[in-house]
Amino acid sequence: MPESLPPHDDLDYEILRQIGEQENTNQRALAERMGVSVGKVNYCLKAVVERGWVKVNNFRRADNKWAYAYLLTPSGASAKLRLARAFLDRKEREFEQLQQEISALRQEIRSEQSSE
Repeated sequence: MPESLPPHDDLDYEILRQIGEQENTNQRALAERMGVSVGKVNYCLKAVVERGWVKVNNFRRADNKWAYAYLLTPSGASAKLRLARAFLDRKEREFEQLQQEISALRQEIRSEQSSE
């Protein structure tokens, strides 16, 4: 069974996923789409850039002078796939555990109802 992902791996995966969907963006837009703070996006972006998963190009446009092109590198695409697999594995384990808990609760309710 794979180890649990550290909390930042979920954010790394989400950053890579978001960049894969929309390369020309800014940190504020990423933060809004991900539901996290701009500071957290900044921190995570620095980490994925340092790992070589994302390449950053600044470009100037009249409508948005702070836009960047965030490009997934080949190693970033591989990391995204690895993180997606680990995320899916963890979510499937959580789902199975919830199903077991739900089943146990249903059984408990049935037992209590039959004893009334």
